[in-house]
Amino acid sequence: MTINTIAARFAGRPLAIAPRALETLLAAPLPDAKPGAFATTGIAATASLEYALADGGIAVVPIIGPLLSRGDWLTEMFGIMSYADVAFAVDNAFADPAVNAVLLEMDSPGGEVGGLFDLVDQIRAARDASVKPLWAVACESALSAGYAIASTADRLYVTQTGEAGSIGVVAAHVDESAADAMAGQKWTLIQAGSKKTDGNPHQPLSSQALAEIQADVDALYTEFVALVANNRGITPETVRLTEAAIYRGQRAVAAGLADRIGTVASALADLGTEIEKSRTAAARSTRVLASHPRSPVMTTTELPADAPEAAPTAPAVAPTPVSASPAPPAPVAPAEARSEADTLRAEYSEIAGIAAQAGRLGVAIDPADAMKKGIKPEALRRSVLDTLAARTEASTIVAAAPPQPAAGASPIVQRARERAAAGKN
Repeated sequence: MTINTIAARFAGRPLAIAPRALETLLAAPLPDAKPGAFATTGIAATASLEYALADGGIAVVPIIGPLLSRGDWLTEMFGIMSYADVAFAVDNAFADPAVNAVLLEMDSPGGEVGGLFDLVDQIRAARDASVKPLWAVACESALSAGYAIASTADRLYVTQTGEAGSIGVVAAHVDESAADAMAGQKWTLIQAGSKKTDGNPHQPLSSQALAEIQADVDALYTEFVALVANNRGITPETVRLTEAAIYRGQRAVAAGLADRIGTVASALADLGTEIEKSRTAAARSTRVLASHPRSPVMTTTELPADAPEAAPTAPAVAPTPVSASPAPPAPVAPAEARSEADTLRAEYSEIAGIAAQAGRLGVAIDPADAMKKGIKPEALRRSVLDTLAARTEASTIVAAAPPQPAAGASPIVQRARERAAAGKN
């Protein structure tokens, strides 16, 4: 792939990419790097699935290098990853029964806007459907489109020198008209439709074309801001006030763009601990149900009619507005908002365990309905036990042997006697 081929791919398209990465893509060939290589973790990836399975059943998905909506073998040679690659790896990781959680290893300056929002929706849908934790680590960068992907995580780590942010949109127009003249070339574009050739590189950009490109960039930026604000639990205004600045290490945490400082190794260790806690809670609820002395005969049960309604989720704490200056905004505690999501996931896991055990005992429980009604695991467990007791007492069966005919009253014996008497006569 030539330099001009790379420039042609990116020029004129709305991009969510860090400025220095854009300059590199437009000005020089990229180093040869195979997507999916685990340069920082040392874990060998599964070739067909593009993720590695670490201890504790944690799938590590590498998202490394510039990102395109759709790539091919040539873009792979230049270390450019496609959104289709990311979606494939994440979907397979969540669907794998051996996987208990997913960790995104981010080292990307961003990429195209096209396909980005759909990818983020797909990752969130896969995470929610599987009820498995999704964490991410900016090691060493989660910028622009890369940050949009990382923002889907329940918890986002950044290394001490890692970068997060650059939440903005840019479009590049390359005016080659002067170079054409120096080369003795003069382009004449014959068109139908007044806007057909707007933004072409062989003519200076007209004011009308510039205004329309700017309007498109502004609209995409608004969507980008809303996406990040929703994923991180902060206000759109807070995101806008970053002015697409890049925050390193602790500054990213202070700005509310990350939850804590940490490496891939420390994130794996913390995530393993969280998985073990969830398993312990589920096992405890299973033992409580299994140890109930009664053996019920039943079909289904309803959740208590007077179950309390779900308490409204506390709004996430928005960080103090920041500016594009190097100084970070006032410290906030975004981890508290994220920890609430972790708590809810752990609670749902425990409720799911209770529902599974109750189902084996003949009691149907809808975990999602229980969560919606705000029923806590302890209350749900008591409800199941009470139902078991009530159903058992109500379904007691007293079995009695059928009455036997009186001796000599059997019709078979009587008939035999009659035939014997007839034969004698």
